Amino acid sequence: MAKHALLPIPDAINPFRVRKQRLMNFNPVTASTSRKPVDHVRITVFEYSADTVKEEVMEKVADCFRFRESDCIKWINVDGIRREEVEAICKNYQVHYLLMEDILSEGQRAKMDEIGDNLFCLLPMMFFQSQSSTVNQEQVSLVLGKNVVISFQDDPDRDVFNPIRDRLRTGGTKLRTSGADYLFYSLLDVIVDNYFVVMDNLGERIEVLEEIIPRQPTNRTLARINYLRKEMLVFKRGIAPVRELLGGLLKSENALLEQNTEKYFKDVYDHIVQAVDMAESYRDLVMNLQELYHAQMNQKLNEVMKVLAVVTTLMAPLTVITGIYGMNFDHMPELKTPYGYFVVLSIMTVMFIGMIIIFRKRGWF
Repeated sequence: MAKHALLPIPDAINPFRVRKQRLMNFNPVTASTSRKPVDHVRITVFEYSADTVKEEVMEKVADCFRFRESDCIKWINVDGIRREEVEAICKNYQVHYLLMEDILSEGQRAKMDEIGDNLFCLLPMMFFQSQSSTVNQEQVSLVLGKNVVISFQDDPDRDVFNPIRDRLRTGGTKLRTSGADYLFYSLLDVIVDNYFVVMDNLGERIEVLEEIIPRQPTNRTLARINYLRKEMLVFKRGIAPVRELLGGLLKSENALLEQNTEKYFKDVYDHIVQAVDMAESYRDLVMNLQELYHAQMNQKLNEVMKVLAVVTTLMAPLTVITGIYGMNFDHMPELKTPYGYFVVLSIMTVMFIGMIIIFRKRGWF
C-alpha cells in the first residue's frame, strides 16, 4: 500500500482537464513574447585551462565582459533571463540579433543554428516534480563561440549542471584539458542524461498503476491513467526535436567543432534516440494501461451480470410455481389439500438445490 503514495493527484489540478496551454505552447514568434519579470540575474563564470581554474559569481553583467579577451576557456552561465542583460552579453560577445531573440523567447521548439561566428542550441531541460507527479521543463540556450560557451537558463534555483562544475573544479579531467566544444558537448550530454532520470520516475508511476488497476479499477484510477498519459505527451513533445538538433550538430562542418569531438556528439545522439524510443514505449504502456482498465471494468461488469443471470434462473421456476398457485380460481384441488403448502414448498426447495448443484458442476459460478 505504501507504493500507492508514489502517484498522488494534486487537489489543485483537475486530471480530466486538457491543459492546452502546456501542450500547444510552441510559439515561433519572438518579438511579441513577454517574459515574466525575474527578481535578479546571477552570472557565474568559469575561466579555466589545464592548469588553472577561476570561478566567479557576479550580479552585474558588465563584470563578465573582461573575460572576452582571455585565451582560456570560458563558461558564462546566466541564471534568470532579462532583456537588458541578454542584449548586453550578446552585443559584447558578438552573438547575432536573431539568436538573441531566440534566447528571449519562450516555448520554443528545440533547434540548432549557425549564424556568424557562433553555434547555437536551444533545448528543454526536464525535471520531475514528485509532489504533483508532473513533468516540468525549462528552456536552455547554449551559445558556442571561440573559447567561450554561454548558457542562459530561466530558473536561477535549479539546473543539472553541477556534475560539470565539479569536473571543472577537479584538475586533470578531460573537460579541463579540452576545448570549448567539449564543454559544449558536456552541457548537452548532461541535459540529455537527465531525460532518463525523468523517465525513471514516470516508469515507477506506470509500475504502480499496473499493480493498482487489477485491484482497484475505479474512476480515480482512470483519472491517474489520464493524468500520466498527458505528462508522457508533454515529455515526448519536449524531447523529440532534440534528436534533430543533435543530428544537425553531427552534420555541421563548423570550425568551432573539432574533429576529435565528433564521436562525443555521436554518443549524445545515440542517447537521445534511445530516450525518444523509450518515451514512445512508455506512451504505449500508458495506452495499454487504459485498455487494461477497460478490460477490468468489463470483467467486473460480466461478473455482476453472471450473478444476476444465475439468481434470475434460480428464481424463475419458483416464480412460475408460486404464480400458478397464486391464481384465484375456485376449483383448484391442491388448494384444499391439508399438506399442500409443505409439499409445494418442499418441491421448490428441491428444485432450487438441484439447480445449484447442476450449475456448480457446469462451472457457471
